[in-house]
Amino acid sequence: MYQRDGKAAYKADLSNTILLMDELGNPEEGLKCIHVAGTNGKGSTSHMLASILQHAGYKVGLYTSPHLKDFRERIKINGEMIPQDHVVEFVRDHKQFFELNALSFFEMTVGMALDYFRKKAVDIAVIEVGMGGRLDSTNVVTPEVSVITNIGLDHTAFLGTTLEEIAVEKAGIIKQGVPVVIGEIQEETSYVFQQIAEQQLAPITFAENVTQGRFETDLLGVYQQKNMQTALTTIDVLVKTGLEVSEESIRDGLVSVVSTTGLLGRWQILGEAPRIICDTAHNKEGLELVLGQLKKQVFEQLFVVLGMVNDKDLDRVLPLFPKNAEYFFCKPDIPRGMDTEQLKTEALRHGLHGEVYKSVIHAFEAAKAKAGERDLIFIGGSTFTVAEVL
Repeated sequence: MYQRDGKAAYKADLSNTILLMDELGNPEEGLKCIHVAGTNGKGSTSHMLASILQHAGYKVGLYTSPHLKDFRERIKINGEMIPQDHVVEFVRDHKQFFELNALSFFEMTVGMALDYFRKKAVDIAVIEVGMGGRLDSTNVVTPEVSVITNIGLDHTAFLGTTLEEIAVEKAGIIKQGVPVVIGEIQEETSYVFQQIAEQQLAPITFAENVTQGRFETDLLGVYQQKNMQTALTTIDVLVKTGLEVSEESIRDGLVSVVSTTGLLGRWQILGEAPRIICDTAHNKEGLELVLGQLKKQVFEQLFVVLGMVNDKDLDRVLPLFPKNAEYFFCKPDIPRGMDTEQLKTEALRHGLHGEVYKSVIHAFEAAKAKAGERDLIFIGGSTFTVAEVL
């Protein structure tokens, strides 16, 4: 599993996924879906789309990654996780094939999701890319619309070291004649998308250029406004293809994303007095937005529970964190977790001061013990750090 183990578990190749689709009777064929890629915001955008479509009366499949508490969070229909029995049955029925072909965790999970959506006859599915796009296992689908939220320098060991290179990988989800929505206009990447869209004869829309009505969402981060603009533009494109979605469905869907889909970990408020906030942002572009919002909060003292994974470029992300906070350094309980002493040493080099704790929970409990009613505790740095406090 790449998310737990890192590079050794990553496969940049669609051959196994294509084999699996054949084994399963090609569940990707005929599946009406939306394919969502991007460095940041693809999870929130996917959940917004699923919520809107569900409120429009459709039976909606939702495939996302990674999960926070329960593997089954990755595969949902109308907000309900795939049943445990179905997971067990799927693995049992195809175990010999998995072992014979050495399928990765992600490949198996994509197969499980597409097979489940076909068996349950969803009206439409929202499929979030795992990493990149061109060689991601989800890229066996032919969607109604492709969505690319934005491009940032993340997973550079796999996707490229420049924004242009990463854009080419993510633009790999653009299909022949299929409309594509680009969430953000970025000077370094817009021409890449325009060029590939032209080659594929795919109508392209930049969401920032589309005027939308005023809507509210229950996803609290200010950064969610960009994701909402992308989701609304995607709905516009879908309506033009014949899907019926009313303004009321859009409004109801956006104000109830969390309750409709079960989304966790996006500027999620866990408590008051002291206020406790967690967010799964973990790369430079995502953290800039989240920490920018954190600095606007009103508090007496800031406590940060911080844990990261060991392939993170600390020189890019640590300078973003506020120096006037007390840090509680911890290691998420996965093989990829960054050593706490290393994190503390690097943090100190960037003017961030604090102590090391033996687990995320110990760090969190220590922060709560120290914080007063007017203080603020922030938990972040990694999806896996957040998962352990939820």
